[in-house]
Amino acid sequence: MKILVTGGAGYIGSHVVKQLGEYGHDILVYDNLSKGHRNAVLHGRLVIADLADAQTLDQTFVDFRPDAVMHFAAFIEVAESVREPAKYYRNNTGNTLALLESILRHDVRTFIFSSTAAVYGTPGSVPIPETAPLKPINPYGRSKFFVEEALQDLSASQGLKYISLRYFNAAGADEQGRIGERHEPESHLIPLTLKTAKGVRESISIYGTDYPTPDNTCIRDYIHVDDLAAAHILALEYLAEGSGSDIFNCGYGHGYSVKEVLEMAKKVTGFDFKVDVSGRRTGDPPLLVADSAKMRKQLNWKPRHDDLEYIIRTAWNWEQKAHS
Repeated sequence: MKILVTGGAGYIGSHVVKQLGEYGHDILVYDNLSKGHRNAVLHGRLVIADLADAQTLDQTFVDFRPDAVMHFAAFIEVAESVREPAKYYRNNTGNTLALLESILRHDVRTFIFSSTAAVYGTPGSVPIPETAPLKPINPYGRSKFFVEEALQDLSASQGLKYISLRYFNAAGADEQGRIGERHEPESHLIPLTLKTAKGVRESISIYGTDYPTPDNTCIRDYIHVDDLAAAHILALEYLAEGSGSDIFNCGYGHGYSVKEVLEMAKKVTGFDFKVDVSGRRTGDPPLLVADSAKMRKQLNWKPRHDDLEYIIRTAWNWEQKAHS
């Protein structure tokens, strides 16, 4: 298939491009490189342009004529979205709607959307099924929620077939260390912890040690980025086989606490780094874990890297290679 991948030079997008290339698909990456990296694109061609550039976007569709579009080009920092909500609505919502209009103009009807568990907000029960109420508590989550609502309407009115994949906590890196997590600024626990182990940071902070969890720190469902990428390939095949639009959670169905992550990082790296304890952050639920039974059943998704040590080991290998 011919696949247009927006944001394909970013963290998750580049891992999906890697797997698409390994399967022999013809890939065109469309990325403005504001967050992505040219050398992260291991397969296909790269068009450096912004989704707000309607002329270049339309010309890309005319020239490449994709069979499907996978969309990763979004801002992801929750705290920044609270400070600068317009930035998130403009890019994550507005630019996605512009992309969808271009898709429909050029008669593409297959769309894979990079969504988020943030659409659930603070869940009433865990693990979280896809049928849980959608109550996002920050502009980032709402910017994705609005797109999911639009996708339902476009699917009903225009025949667009889509899969929305709601990510939990993507982590880890390519096993060979070719690509990995590179956010600027970095806000995710595992890379921040590994930067501390490496000596780039003085310490790592635990935000809150009074949660109703076994060790009193937050628990998150960490999914290895290669297993997450595999879900995108299966979603593409699912639509290609004639299945209808759908939504799937992307997680393992169990989680690890902040303290467990820190202890595993010490084991993997061999460094006993400094850990600070701070108060809770606003909007941090105690427990976020996916119910991924639907994806396992309907997409026949069989994760290969459901192991915290493997996740952190691949991330550490990347951290050492990328910044040595």
